[in-house]
Order: sequence, then structure tokens, then C-alpha cells
Amino acid sequence: MMTSTSTTMAALALACILLVPGAADAQQRGKSKQTAKPKKLYCWNESGRRTCSDTLPPEAVNVARDEFNASSGLRSGAVNAAMSEEERVAAIQLEAQRRFEQAAEQTRQRTEQAMLVTYKDEDDLRRVFGERTGILNNNIQGASYNVASLRESLVILLDDAGTRELAGQKIPPKLATQIRQRHTELLAQRRMQTYFEQQRQDLDVEIESTLQRYRELKSATNPRG
Repeated sequence: MMTSTSTTMAALALACILLVPGAADAQQRGKSKQTAKPKKLYCWNESGRRTCSDTLPPEAVNVARDEFNASSGLRSGAVNAAMSEEERVAAIQLEAQRRFEQAAEQTRQRTEQAMLVTYKDEDDLRRVFGERTGILNNNIQGASYNVASLRESLVILLDDAGTRELAGQKIPPKLATQIRQRHTELLAQRRMQTYFEQQRQDLDVEIESTLQRYRELKSATNPRG
């Protein structure tokens, strides 16, 4: 139970906060400061030298960097550099290949010796390849769309550059950079499209080979059939 003396002291403390100008605000600011997020320090490589700052300039947003707690100096995290178009395409192709190989392995595990027990006829067996066929068809369709879109964009940029040249104007550096980038992206997407189309042809060969093996197994177990 609070004594009369304690009650009096608490009342006096409250009165001081209320009477002193800005005391309540200062107290609130103190609480806010305690709950505020720690300030970060960013460090990245620029032109061969290490640069650190408490603010991240626009040109460093896509650069690999380390992040530190500005108060403690401890490293709090890291951000990888943004992937180039070539790297992004390679990552997509690698993931597509991983998914395809995973589906292929699952298909192999369900074929050969289990064929006669699992599949009643060739149509039933063909359905095993449905997932892989769907993946490849989607990959080919997506790559074809990207190729057409990038080609159209590149044609527009080249037309703009040609018009400027015919008018005796110089091609702006920004336009020239955009043309090079679009051309690089287009070549990358064409390679990806060719890669997926080759996979689709290989899958057709595998399907036919599996069906042939199924027919042989079927014939061996039922010579008179």
C-alpha cells in the first residue's frame, strides 16, 4: 500500500512534468528515441575503392553492399548486386532445366519394369509425359512471346535512330545504349527459345522410345496378343 509520503512525491513529480514547458514533449521524445529503428551504414565498392555512407545514392542501389548498425558498428546484413539480363536469363534457364530434369526422373521411375503393371495401354502411358510436355510447351510459348516483344521494341528504337540520322542529327547516347541492351536481350531470349525447342524434340524422341519399349514388354509377356 502506498504511504502518504509516496503519494505526495508522485503528485509533485506529475506536477513538475505538467508545469515545466516542454517536459511532457521531451519525455515522449525520449520514448520515441528508444523505440526508433537503429540507423544503418552502407558500404560498397566504387571504382576500385571502398565507400561507406549513412545514405544510399541512386547509383549504388543495384550494387552489392554490406549493411552495418551505425551505433554498434556490427554488420547487420548484405545485399547482392542486381543481376544483368544475361545472368537473369541464365538463372531462368537453370531453374527450367532443374524442373525438367526433376520431372524426367519421376517419369523414369514410373516406367520400365512398372509399365505392364501400371499402364493398361499406350494412351495411359502417354499421360505420364503430360507434365513434362506442359512445362516445355509453356517455356517455348513464353520465350517466343519475349522474342517477338523484344524484336518489336528493337525495331522501334532502330527506326527512331534511322530517322534522326536521315535528318542529320546525332543519335543520343541514351538511345544507343537502349539499342544495344535490347539487342543483347533479344539474342539471349532467342538462345533460350532454341534451347527449349530442342528439349521438346528430345522429349518426343524419348516418348516414342518409351512406347516402343512398352510394346516390346507387352509382346514378351503376351506373345499371342
